[in-house]
Parts: sequence; structure tokens; C-alpha cells
Amino acid sequence: MSGNPLRNHLFASLMLVSCLLPSLAEAGGITLGGTRIIYPADHKQVSLSVRNTSDQSSFMVQSWVEQPDGKKSQDFVVTPPLYVSGPGNENTLRLMYAGLPAKNDQESLYYFNTKAIPSMDRKKMEGKNVLMLAAVTRIKLFVRPSGLTPSVEKAPTALTFHRDGVRMRIDNPTPYYITLVEIKVSGQKLPDTMVSPRESVSLALPKGAGSTVSFRTINDFGAATPEQHVPLK
Repeated sequence: MSGNPLRNHLFASLMLVSCLLPSLAEAGGITLGGTRIIYPADHKQVSLSVRNTSDQSSFMVQSWVEQPDGKKSQDFVVTPPLYVSGPGNENTLRLMYAGLPAKNDQESLYYFNTKAIPSMDRKKMEGKNVLMLAAVTRIKLFVRPSGLTPSVEKAPTALTFHRDGVRMRIDNPTPYYITLVEIKVSGQKLPDTMVSPRESVSLALPKGAGSTVSFRTINDFGAATPEQHVPLK
């Protein structure tokens, strides 16, 4: 071949995309069976379904676990770590905790990642410029010890909200990671936030903020809980 040298090569670039749905997490045509994983610390393994929603495309699926700082974690073994998912296929991933004994008085946070790389016919692509999109989804993975109190369902009611000048401090005295959404003060929405166990976060208050806060939290199934109204102390 002659002319544009790009015609003699396959040009591919990777783009990372994340998509979060109310009850499912999806990367390209690959859909996970949830938007978060709860790993009971006393279990040997947990399973996660992975489905290819495309009726035409195959994907190379790669999965791994990261620490909150984005570094790959060796605390988990994911099997299979890499496989090909054909059109309409559903597979099961197994996660096994292989790290040091987990904390027994509060949850530990990790992130589970799945990358979906579309397959391509090299013969059909030969001599063409191709943009290949590799979609990645990243969901929270919580290692949860047994016997924590209060129960996870009651944990959001233990949150307290304090006015600190022009900011609002949210205190979480529980052993759980709690994600707050649809936070509103005086009808004005504040950004969604997650509060770590026995920690606090601070959010800027809108001007003229009143004395009541409303919010929802995300439960173990990835759904928003009923709205709560609490005093801003």
C-alpha cells in the first residue's frame, strides 16, 4: 500500500468510561449484577454476575480490585480475572479475600473494577483507522465484619449535622461507610458525599441556610432510602 501511512497501520486508542445506574453497573455492553458489593468478612468468597447485554458483540472482560487510593490491591483474588464474553452471555465472577485479617470493628473499603474491551476482526480492520473504546466500571466493595452495631439499616439515623460557620459538618459515629445523596438545606441541593466510619465530612452551606437538612442514603442494594429530615444543630 502507498499514500497515507496510517492506512498501513491499525490505530487504536483506549477511552475509560464509567456508567452508574440505579440498580446495575454497566461498562459498554457488560453489565454487573449490582452497583456495590458487600463482602461479609467471615465468608470465603462472594459471587457477582456479569452479563453481556449485546446481541452481536463479544468483549474481553478483565476484573480487579483497587484500594481507595487507586492502587491495585492484592487482598482479593478475582476468578476468572480475564475471559471472553460472547453475545448474550452471562458469567459469574468469584471474589475471595486473601489479605490480612480484616478490621473487626468497622467496614473496610475497596473498589471493584471491570474493563470491557470490544473484540474486533483484524482482517476486516486491516488498512483502516479504528477507534476502540474500552469501557471501565468501578463500584464500591465493602468488607463487613459480623456483629456490628447498630444494624446497617439503622446507621443513617445516627448521623448528626452541625453548623460550623459557613459550612456543615456531618458526623458518622457508626462502623459503616454511609453515602448520602439528595442532600438539601433550605431547598438547595448539596453535593453527594460518603462519610467514613467514625469520621466527619464538611460541606459548604448555601446562603441563608435554615435549620433543617433533608437527605437520602444508598442501601446495600444500591437503591436510595426514603428521605429523612433532621435538625442542623
